[in-house]
Amino acid sequence: MLRKYLSLVKFSHTIFALPFAAVGFTLGVLHSPQAALGWLGLKVLLCMVFARNTAMAFNRLVDAEIDKLNPRTSVREIPAGVLESGQVKWFVLVNVVLFILTTSTINTLCFALSPVALIVIMGYSYTKRVTPLCHVILGVGLALAPVGAFMAVTGQINLPVLLLGFSVLCWVGGFDVIYALQDEHFDNDHDLYSLPSWLGGSKALMISRGLHILSFLCLAGFAWTTDQIFDPLSWMLFLAVAGFSGLLVFQHRLVKPEDLSKVNMAFFTTNGIASLSFGALTVLALVLGS
Repeated sequence: MLRKYLSLVKFSHTIFALPFAAVGFTLGVLHSPQAALGWLGLKVLLCMVFARNTAMAFNRLVDAEIDKLNPRTSVREIPAGVLESGQVKWFVLVNVVLFILTTSTINTLCFALSPVALIVIMGYSYTKRVTPLCHVILGVGLALAPVGAFMAVTGQINLPVLLLGFSVLCWVGGFDVIYALQDEHFDNDHDLYSLPSWLGGSKALMISRGLHILSFLCLAGFAWTTDQIFDPLSWMLFLAVAGFSGLLVFQHRLVKPEDLSKVNMAFFTTNGIASLSFGALTVLALVLGS
């Protein structure tokens, strides 16, 4: 049964947001070195798991009827009958409660903002029915990871972590546009919104590139402001930005509107490597340079 729920929430995709949360947490530690890091780190990790479980399971629940009609998604757990809707509803409820309870043990700000985070990550599931900007809303949801981790340690927000959050927003929004190319015709046929279904594949890819350029600019701003405040190992920090940006360029070379055969490689493999390498190098630069 555990395997079914892990498959439902695509637990392996945690790799996208977790490294950025680690960077946000490390930045917070540099601000507040007196924090009880062991327990706090565990609480932040649990919040990420509970929030992501909530978002993914709720999305599968809301989209169950749509997923049943789409050949690409008809094998998902609810339309395929692997899990029943009632089971998934209970799973969502349990994770919502655990998320709120965990934030209440961190600090007042995290607890007060926990309903806002839930509204964003659960509300995303309805956006494809009303706006082609659904990709940006997904980006907002994942951008909460580094910002929330920083807030958990410090109880506040600063410029570097905001720039990091905006970079994640643009990065995720850009790669979600690429992923949505697979459903361009299905979305058009079923009155669903996405940038590919609204503008066509070529123009959607142009917007995706634009979002990834913005992601790079925000990430460069993050590296510069972080270097000014904490004086970490500059070469390692900017190497992390360069490596991440290079992989974004490579991602766009893999996908063309008329050839989607490498979408999964662009979406899963390239973004996973980009996130892990950036997170590892940046945390190392911050720790060694502090």
